[in-house]
Amino acid sequence: MIATPASPPAEGDAIELEGKVITVLPGTMFRVQLANGHIVLGHISGKLRKHYIKIAAGDTVKMEMSPYDINKARITFRMKDANSTYRPPARRRY
Repeated sequence: MIATPASPPAEGDAIELEGKVITVLPGTMFRVQLANGHIVLGHISGKLRKHYIKIAAGDTVKMEMSPYDINKARITFRMKDANSTYRPPARRRY
């Protein structure tokens, strides 16, 4: 009888969580605190990098974590604050 190796994890095996950014680190890395108090190291995904989405301390973010390494996560979405005072500058019309 031949033993078959375990199948590699599929993309859908990622765990989605929400957390709050507590520290901004160099190289687009962030310390994020989860709702249960656990602190993980997060880095931004390619889509956020491509579209120049800025993340600051205090922002709420959605993350994906691998079930194999629970100390690292990929930030996939920055949640919008309902009572945010930030307003983007007016667009110039030429």
